[in-house]
Amino acid sequence: MTPVLVTLFCFGIYLVGYHVYAKYLAQQIFKLDANIATPSHQYQDGIDYVPSNKYVLFGHHFASISGLSPMLGPAIAVIWGWVPALLWVVIGTLFIGAVHDFGALVISMRARGMSVGKVAEDIIGPRAKTLFHIIIFFLIGLAMGVFVHVCATLLTTAYNPEAIYPTGILMVLAVLMGWSVYKKNASIAGVTVIAFALTLFTVWIGTKLPIIDLSLDQWKVILLVYSFAASVLPVWLLLQPRDYINSLLLYLGLAGIFSGFFILRPEFAAPAVQIHPEGAPPLFPFVFIVIACGAVSGFHGLVSSGTTAKQISRETDAQFIGYGGMIGESLLGLASVLACTAGFLTRDLWMEHYASWELAQGLGPNMKAFIEGSALFLHQLGIPLEIAKAFVALVAISFALTTLDSATRLLRFNISEMGETIGFSPLSNRYLASGAAVAVVGSFAFYQVDGRAAGLALWQLFGTTNQILGGLTLLAVTLYLIQKRRPYWATGLPMIFMLVTTLTAMVLKLKDFWDRGTHLLLLLGGGILFLSIWLAVEATLRIAKSKQIANLGQVPEG
Repeated sequence: MTPVLVTLFCFGIYLVGYHVYAKYLAQQIFKLDANIATPSHQYQDGIDYVPSNKYVLFGHHFASISGLSPMLGPAIAVIWGWVPALLWVVIGTLFIGAVHDFGALVISMRARGMSVGKVAEDIIGPRAKTLFHIIIFFLIGLAMGVFVHVCATLLTTAYNPEAIYPTGILMVLAVLMGWSVYKKNASIAGVTVIAFALTLFTVWIGTKLPIIDLSLDQWKVILLVYSFAASVLPVWLLLQPRDYINSLLLYLGLAGIFSGFFILRPEFAAPAVQIHPEGAPPLFPFVFIVIACGAVSGFHGLVSSGTTAKQISRETDAQFIGYGGMIGESLLGLASVLACTAGFLTRDLWMEHYASWELAQGLGPNMKAFIEGSALFLHQLGIPLEIAKAFVALVAISFALTTLDSATRLLRFNISEMGETIGFSPLSNRYLASGAAVAVVGSFAFYQVDGRAAGLALWQLFGTTNQILGGLTLLAVTLYLIQKRRPYWATGLPMIFMLVTTLTAMVLKLKDFWDRGTHLLLLLGGGILFLSIWLAVEATLRIAKSKQIANLGQVPEG
């Protein structure tokens, strides 16, 4: 089957998934009600709780959950062939990833917009909250440490320095947009047109201005300072408008990439399936782990329950934002699969890059493969290759930064909730909590093994931890549905699959860390595995207790 036919088939599956399955979940499983007041209206404070236009919020949510992961994960996973990567990106999204995001958003907006960890306290029990908080703490620290490292790498002169000016100018435009809309009541449509046009103009500027030559560590420090600022500023001033502009960039980028792809009509340079690539871990379970956010992500549950649930204006917007946002991310994952399998001109060039796990494991080179493959598709539209690469690089880096700033804010929320649990009130201060969050992210960003950045090792540990959190979040949603006497197979079956797959992967990774003597990762992974099993046991006991006391019917609808 040609890549064009495969892609058209995937598009058809996305449409059916959203208009049939997601609608069923919204109406029959979660029973969304447009008349119920959401937390954004109940607790409006102008900082975190802000009722938002659903299209603007979709852009913020979409940009926050996307980041580097749906580009980077599939770019590595195609070493096992295009079929496993593509199937998991598409099917995994519709029946697991999008259900996970949707469910996390629903249970959070029905619990004052609290994080999934805080929600777990009411659904599972007090200990569950603490267990979730600890897992989330390390998950975000690991993931954002990797993002800081990869973003800093892409901004160096060896990769994509032409993206520096557009990235910086986009931040300034976002602040001006937020100020204009929220303080001067400017038209969203008018400001959007101006800000987006200027953003596109800066792509050309970035290829003409002198290169800023900073070291990898200097870029890491700059990115960490930016993360702190984004965490403490009001959500409407930087986070929301920047994510909104970035989402428009990605809409345009995806439209251009797929249009160029259909014009080029390439063949797959990669094999359909490659069971045993040289030096690679086994396809099962690691193809699911490496792709990470391209199909399902525990981090998305944090975004749904950390920022999006505080801004959603009506319950019925949750299908569009929660389920639809994950389909948008899956489209990015699909583009990455195509760019890294059909974006190579010959099989020899593909084998040169993916001949072994050792050759394929560089995070920077894999992002370069995505950027160059996508730029080749854009080039078919008549866009100069240099401009096309600069544009894709801007999309990649700016999306990584949207996740970085949102995640730092989420980690700030998590740290504040942990402080509340232990009775340490200073952590409720957003400046102190943000400083602690940045310190955690920075420690992983600079972490090294044998004198080298431990990027891939951290990525695989992040992937495993991330998917475990996804399984545990599905566990919380499933228990919520059981307590409400709703059908729970739609979340229960994905939950079982995710926990079995990811716990198996974590055990295998721990053996690998033991063999290689990477003691910090061994300690972290072992701790996360222990906490995850403990949390699963807590939930199982809660289900059994609920049935024993026959109190399911006492839980009000919501």
